[in-house]
Amino acid sequence: MSAFSEHRSKGKRSGIDFALAFSAPPSKKPKFQFRPLNFLKSFTAASSSSSRARDPIVAMGNALARLFGGIKASTSEVSSEKTLGFQQYKSLVLVGETSNSKPDARLVTRKGLDARSVVEKVPAYKRLYEETKRRDERLSSLNFELKLAEDEILELRKTTHIIDVEEEEEEKIVNDLFCPLTEEDEEEVHSALYGNDRHTILVTHESSNIEITKEIIRCLSPGGWLNDEVINLYLELLKERERRQPERFLKCHFFNTFFYKKLIGGKGGYDYKAVKRWTTQKKIGYSLIDCDKIFVPVHKGNHWCLAVINVKQKSFQYLDSLGGMDGLALESLAKYLVDEAWDKNNVEMDTHLWKQETVSHPRQQNGCDCGMFMLKYIDFYSRGISLCFSQEDMEYFRKRTVKEILSLRAE
Repeated sequence: MSAFSEHRSKGKRSGIDFALAFSAPPSKKPKFQFRPLNFLKSFTAASSSSSRARDPIVAMGNALARLFGGIKASTSEVSSEKTLGFQQYKSLVLVGETSNSKPDARLVTRKGLDARSVVEKVPAYKRLYEETKRRDERLSSLNFELKLAEDEILELRKTTHIIDVEEEEEEKIVNDLFCPLTEEDEEEVHSALYGNDRHTILVTHESSNIEITKEIIRCLSPGGWLNDEVINLYLELLKERERRQPERFLKCHFFNTFFYKKLIGGKGGYDYKAVKRWTTQKKIGYSLIDCDKIFVPVHKGNHWCLAVINVKQKSFQYLDSLGGMDGLALESLAKYLVDEAWDKNNVEMDTHLWKQETVSHPRQQNGCDCGMFMLKYIDFYSRGISLCFSQEDMEYFRKRTVKEILSLRAE
């Protein structure tokens, strides 16, 4: 080995080495040679630049890119607007696959392509068009949902309006029900309730053949127990009121005070044959199963209660002003309705699934107003309104009932 070769093998450089660099003909593109010193300088320069602070990991990536001929890795200073994430690239590929226009194969298949170059090759108008179309689809969906919401609001307003109208009508009815008597009415009522001529006939109801004398009507004075004649006549007046103004009242049937006694008065208790002819078409002009409500006065000892058959709602109610319940009475009436439907209409009715409703209703606070409470239960229910009265109203209702009986007209 010559001294020159030995000198170079030891890693030392001579003037010849510097001369060779100037003597060699320049190439168009010098081949990259790995020089550890240059690589180290590149890395240290990238990681400790005074002009800009770079992430050391990014700097090493850039240095490796130079080494293997790759592209520079992006740094924190590269604008996010110039880069394309995975989701954007994925949506771009899908756009190219689903678009009506023939997609650029390079954009769809060259998945290794740099993201920024992909963005540059997609026409701006096409990107805007696809984005607008997607927004329009969402807007169309939102418009449909908005239309549904508007329809629901409109329906709710209609329902609310109906409820408001019903409440206004009920309020008007209630106001009429509690309208004070005039002085003339007060004098007439007082004259009927008090005096010595007890046997004087005050009124006669021709269709029911019920006569009301002063002695009979005195049961409506404060503290009196209502008798059968007053109760049954008032129920007849309620029936006539419905015929007179069917649009204002529910379709109801009002049994008199003797019906339930007959129904359960047989040898074995329940006896449909005893009341079978009470509801013929010739007598009442309709079928019980066509009614909205059927009212049945129930007398328990000296106490009046009311059983209600809600035909349309398929339920039973038992209203006792003292708060009691008579399940046997409702059971007997359920059986009666089944027999009645078969006998008069040839209809098999099953009442086993009907409900026995327990409703909150006004209660009496004394021992004599049960009959008056029962009549008001019937009166209010036949109007289709709630039972909005109390013990304090009983004195007024007694006077009002006297007035209506004297005029043979329930209001």
